[in-house]
Amino acid sequence: MSTPLRPATQVDAAPALPTPGPPRRTLDWRLRFAALSLIWGFSFLLIKVGTGAFAPLQVTFGRLLFGTAVLAVAMAVKRTPLPRGLRTWGHLAVAGFLLNALPFSLFAYAELTIPSTLAGICNATSPLWGMLLSLVALSEDRPTRRRVAGLGIGFLGVLTVLGAWQGFSGLDATGTAMALGASLSYPVGWIYVRRTLAGREESHLALTGSQLFLALLQLTAVAALSTDLPSSLPVVPLLAVAALGALGTGLAVLIQYGLVAEVGPTTGQMVTYFVPVIATAAGVGILGEELTWNTPVGALIVIAGAVLTQQRAPRGRRSTPQP
Repeated sequence: MSTPLRPATQVDAAPALPTPGPPRRTLDWRLRFAALSLIWGFSFLLIKVGTGAFAPLQVTFGRLLFGTAVLAVAMAVKRTPLPRGLRTWGHLAVAGFLLNALPFSLFAYAELTIPSTLAGICNATSPLWGMLLSLVALSEDRPTRRRVAGLGIGFLGVLTVLGAWQGFSGLDATGTAMALGASLSYPVGWIYVRRTLAGREESHLALTGSQLFLALLQLTAVAALSTDLPSSLPVVPLLAVAALGALGTGLAVLIQYGLVAEVGPTTGQMVTYFVPVIATAAGVGILGEELTWNTPVGALIVIAGAVLTQQRAPRGRRSTPQP
């Protein structure tokens, strides 16, 4: 039996895999839930700090490098075998592009011109995009009135954040589009993974570690062709990139799967709704980013809509499209 993870996380959506039995934990799941929320919430601040000294693709490369290293160590400690079969590796390469290389790069480019707070809120639209796409791509995922209402409410929240009534003045359109594109890439990748890799016998650690490694290879090739080596390695931005990869990408994946195994995907995915709140608090409190009333109000509307889109019809009842 496999438990698909919803694509509602900023950092590391990963293959839908068999869920192991609940492991014995020494740390309460609520503390790990809070830690994961903080790690992912602060990721946008770390991206902003990293892009202050390094090119966006270099930030993404470092993020994948440190994240892959953490998972490689975990695989070595657990003696986890690598996936087998060229077909599997081909699917993992596509998943690595859609779930890691592309969205990580888009967020890094976006934060050159938009605040980290806005990037974090744009990330919260992933469940909205996910529902919209799943209605087309997944025949078993049918809408209900509540979910359709959540979709409309969520995008109303996006317009509120962007200040649509004042003509989106003061916002960089390209950077905002990149951040929204990154949030769209996650559900696209999730649907691809669900169709190609769900239910495989390999462990989630093996598949996710291999996926990150392939994404790292993609970034290595692209960064080598399009960027020059940095002339210096400032300590603070370098530490930010290292933390972004080791904590926000590597450790976060391990925590996420542990949570899903213990409390289930529904509870595990709720961490997504805390991420934009923490990202906003970090951007304003630490980076001194400007906050107008429509940003937190719009963020709350986005989160409310995202929560509604994740509601499922009761088992035994088939939900049908609503007018």
